[in-house]
Amino acid sequence: MIQYRVKKMFSQFLLLGALVLTLSLGLGMLTTPHAVAAIRQLEEAPGQIVYQSRETLKDQHGSSWQAIAFQRVSPNGEMSLELRLVGFPGGVEIDRTQPLLLTDSLGQTLTASDTSSTIFTDLSAPEPHVSQYDILPLLPELQAEIPLKLTISTLGGEAIELSVSPSFVQEWKTLLSSRE
Repeated sequence: MIQYRVKKMFSQFLLLGALVLTLSLGLGMLTTPHAVAAIRQLEEAPGQIVYQSRETLKDQHGSSWQAIAFQRVSPNGEMSLELRLVGFPGGVEIDRTQPLLLTDSLGQTLTASDTSSTIFTDLSAPEPHVSQYDILPLLPELQAEIPLKLTISTLGGEAIELSVSPSFVQEWKTLLSSRE
């Protein structure tokens, strides 16, 4: 009788273990995430190409932000590289009079100029949760192996801090070499 109970319990544990393993594999919990650069190429107009990399970043409150780094190459060969940050509508009002601060884990801080005025068709009513910054001059100083913290000034007073992984910094640097 005891042998029967032990066998039954053992088979139930095996079944439970198999279920947990199957669920873990099915949900991807036991697989390692791959950092793959997702650089997209778009033709905005004849001869004007845009290369972009997108990432979702979390701020200190757990809110999600869309970060889009993009390089634009115009027909005359002129190039720009900018970072657009988009928060949740109604969640924050960005102070566009202040630059974006990029601080690495070694304490070095760089500033990126606001270029948001170039993205709004109605400058009298810009989207308060969207901003854009020129990061081209900063890229040579950024080290792809070191994580960054982005600090965005707000009209409400509390700055927003976004953590940027080294893989995303590497994508920004890869954008520079994406020209055809």
